[in-house]
Amino acid sequence: QVRLVESGGGLVQPGGSLRLTCATTGFSVDYYSVGWFRQAPGKEREMVVCLSASDRATYYADSVRGRFSISKDGAKNTVTLQMNSLKPEDTAVYYCVAGGIYYSGIYHPDYWGQGTQVTVSS
Repeated sequence: QVRLVESGGGLVQPGGSLRLTCATTGFSVDYYSVGWFRQAPGKEREMVVCLSASDRATYYADSVRGRFSISKDGAKNTVTLQMNSLKPEDTAVYYCVAGGIYYSGIYHPDYWGQGTQVTVSS
């Protein structure tokens, strides 16, 4: 059974950093696409980043490129999102995702975590 559990969310000041970790079971992060989505209040859910298994490329949303970084650890089967230079507009619930296909700028994951709140505020 696939399971994704996020941790590391919280309150941070603008300009600060946070690291989100996704603990996974039921599949290997070495062979599946993995990524992160987020949903801000009153807004649609959006892809933050996808680390595609098919082409081994990483795709970031324009709004986070250069500030966020995804990594994975095959031994621990975890996925990490390092978020730097955080802005108030990064405030959202962040979801770890896995599986599915990234194609032509769109990622449709098969599996979702329960989400973790990130709040950027002074």
